[in-house]
Amino acid sequence: EVQLVESGGGLVQPGGSLRLSCAASGFLFGNYDMSWVRQAPGKGPEWVSGITSTRSLIYYADSVKGRFTISKDNAKKTLYLQMNSLKPEDTAVYYCSTGYGPVSEYRGQGTQVTVSA
Repeated sequence: EVQLVESGGGLVQPGGSLRLSCAASGFLFGNYDMSWVRQAPGKGPEWVSGITSTRSLIYYADSVKGRFTISKDNAKKTLYLQMNSLKPEDTAVYYCSTGYGPVSEYRGQGTQVTVSA
């Protein structure tokens, strides 16, 4: 059974940082491209970042470029998203998903990130 479990979300002040983690199980994590997708209240999903299985391609949405960093630890079967210089508009539920793109076969339950003073 494929499982993706996100953690690391929370409440942070503007300008702060958070590191999201996604623990994967039930599939060959090292062979999969992975992504982070977020959804803010009242908005559609946004593909935030993606990384291919070989790490040869990395994508960042323009809205997070220069502030977020995606990484993938195949030995630990964990996907990360380091988020710095957070802004109120980054407030959303962040989902870990399989694949490189906005559409995924599998997705976790999400972790809430709230950026507010």
